[in-house]
Amino acid sequence: MASRLMALWNWFDARMPTAAEQWRIHAAEYYAPKNFNFWYFFGSLALLVLVIQIVSGIFLTMNYKPDAALAFGSVEYIMRDVPGGWIIRYIHSTGASAFFIVVYLHMFRGLLYGSYKQPRELVWIFGVVIYLSLMGEAFFGYLLPWGQMSYWGAQVIVNLFGTVPFIGPDLALWIRGDYVVSDATLNRFFALHVIALPLVLLGLVVVHLLALHDVGSNNPDGVDIKKVKDANGHPVDGIPFHPYYTVKDIMGAVVFLGVFCFVLFFVPEVGGYFLEYNNFIPADPLKTPPHIAPVWYFTPYYSILRAVPPLFNSQFPGVLAMGVAVLIFFFLPWLDRSPVKSIRYRGSLWKAALAIFVVVFLVLGYLGTEPTTVWGQFKDPWNILDTKDVATWVARLCSIVYFLFFFLMPWYTARDSVKPVPERVTA
Repeated sequence: MASRLMALWNWFDARMPTAAEQWRIHAAEYYAPKNFNFWYFFGSLALLVLVIQIVSGIFLTMNYKPDAALAFGSVEYIMRDVPGGWIIRYIHSTGASAFFIVVYLHMFRGLLYGSYKQPRELVWIFGVVIYLSLMGEAFFGYLLPWGQMSYWGAQVIVNLFGTVPFIGPDLALWIRGDYVVSDATLNRFFALHVIALPLVLLGLVVVHLLALHDVGSNNPDGVDIKKVKDANGHPVDGIPFHPYYTVKDIMGAVVFLGVFCFVLFFVPEVGGYFLEYNNFIPADPLKTPPHIAPVWYFTPYYSILRAVPPLFNSQFPGVLAMGVAVLIFFFLPWLDRSPVKSIRYRGSLWKAALAIFVVVFLVLGYLGTEPTTVWGQFKDPWNILDTKDVATWVARLCSIVYFLFFFLMPWYTARDSVKPVPERVTA
């Protein structure tokens, strides 16, 4: 059997040697730092979840009807009558939240070890574009179940585009394809969610990996392993990605899938955070749910949106702040002026700033899930003496701190005390 498989491989390799060459470049002979730790699991896990979402999505589309009159019923049909349909639907819904969890942790690792700094600026930029595409993919898919929260959540988010000066109403009309969220909106969101954005995501992932392998992977020490090489030209502090890190990533995938399956089989709704209770009610354009909020992975930015008071009865300042809060990640490689990459050799200013940023991000995420009634109504939204609503002012304070983390970064990173960085990676 082994000889026959080898003969088959030789036949294939003789006709397409590019496959073996790319395997050598990106796996067998790609040398990665030997000191990868726990934080380096999440890149491969993000790729795993992307595959899970594509495969489960294909099976869901076999029975889903992108029709305003039939969409909710088709989801119920998948859940109740299609053999194995319930588990496919729960895999996809759980995978959506799992995708953002691993991506957020992957981005946090970049902040920890300075993976956005020279020469990896393009790697970081492509990663942020992937993050934005993933947000669009999640938004377009959010409408498809055609439940109450899907419908009204999409209505609210699309209406935010209508606040843009001059082009807002036309922009919102173009996104919806109608004057309200309707069958036309459902059809175009379905096309974007199922075909357009998955293709964009796959292309961006390929470019992200190619850019990474061109400059080499970062490591917890932030040391360039290409500086010290052996007689064969291989980095002394590097090891081949295969088999060492393929085995490591498989182990991480097994642990991740164990947690994934626990959520899938025992708590697929996760208290309403992964699947909202209102989404089990058919969409009703005449009945607005008492509490409309996006899914948990959008809530930090939604909280920033609500924290900014309207100006001249326009919510555009909040929409602008929300957009800047996301897009500012693009500029991180140039905002950070520290001479070192890794948090291991940074001073107390950076460590304190990063810790505060994480806490603020989590607090904003929590406040974004709270009903709007908690936020209250003010006679004068700009009057800081009106403190009836503590949640509003906590959100405003956290929003200010969120932006100060980026805007003050050139100042505190340039003045932060740093430790000497070793020439080679530490074991």
